[in-house]
Amino acid sequence: MHEVILYTRQGCHLCHVVQQTLQEMEATADFRWQLIDIDTDPVLRERFNEEVPVVFIDGRKAFKYHMEPQQFLRVLAGRTPQEQAAR
Repeated sequence: MHEVILYTRQGCHLCHVVQQTLQEMEATADFRWQLIDIDTDPVLRERFNEEVPVVFIDGRKAFKYHMEPQQFLRVLAGRTPQEQAAR
């Protein structure tokens, strides 16, 4: 199962769109995801302040600003959790 992290912040319209996309994709793809508000951690805010929303898949940055469902599925299909663990 793939691990997906969405780095976001309150009041971010693009973040909300990506969050909705992930919620819709949960039923069709093998992944679990979590939402992390960058404004709750000064290190994350410094790192991602100008990039939210940012999506990491299996520990690697996959998307920022926008994410289309088909792009997301292609990236998931190209990464297996076992391959990521070996890197």
